[in-house]
Amino acid sequence: MNQLNLTNKQLSELDSLFELVSQRQIKDFGNISASNKADGSLITSCDLWSDKTIVDGLALIAPNEGVLSEEGGKSIPNTKAYWVVDPLDGTTNFAAGIPYWSISVARFVDGRPQTSFLIIPTLKKKFVAIKGQGVWLNNKKIHPNQNNYQSECISLCSRSIKILQKKPNSVFPGKIRLLGVSSLNLTSVAMGQTFGAIESTPKIWDIAAAWLLLEELNCSIIWLETNPLDLVTGQNLSDVNFPLIACKSIEKIKILKPWGNLLLEK
Repeated sequence: MNQLNLTNKQLSELDSLFELVSQRQIKDFGNISASNKADGSLITSCDLWSDKTIVDGLALIAPNEGVLSEEGGKSIPNTKAYWVVDPLDGTTNFAAGIPYWSISVARFVDGRPQTSFLIIPTLKKKFVAIKGQGVWLNNKKIHPNQNNYQSECISLCSRSIKILQKKPNSVFPGKIRLLGVSSLNLTSVAMGQTFGAIESTPKIWDIAAAWLLLEELNCSIIWLETNPLDLVTGQNLSDVNFPLIACKSIEKIKILKPWGNLLLEK
């Protein structure tokens, strides 16, 4: 198949697939225990079910397009179009009874996101971004300039807090928010809820869907170490991090860049 854009039929089938997964996650929320993966992160049976359901669904909806997923194959597929899946971003929140996590799925074409889907089941929010066409929230198109509230907040991930310890005598340029979900930290920037985000160790599946949301809503991203546009077919991304800064504007990037650079110091 491998066409550039998804058909309306595919978009409808994807909508049904993600709704099925959302409903199962809400049903399991608060009723399921977690175990530790080899890297120390948490996983639940719901993560595994969600991953298998999405991957199997994609095989039917978009046959002959590869899939890279957090709980499955982690090497870049050798197909022109492929999918990057995080079936439950925010497992720690999910397992702890904190109702804030996402389903994050992006379709890449020629190595960059072409279409992305980011669903927040508990908030009944579904974002869809299409390259060059914009972003929709619950089927209503978002105007890039409609979120002009001048937020004072900055999203940090738990591992980027260490930058504060490296400059104990400097005042951090915003009120800190930690949502515990990489994809939603970045989405908060796209929606104007925070003016910037610093992510220390996100994996490709954490950022794939939000990356396109940010681009389509005219936000700025700088990759502090590894640029995901430089990846090659067959590369295993299990241990590859993509530290980044995302902001509403280039001017805000300049404010956070000295802090983000601290992540790279050994």
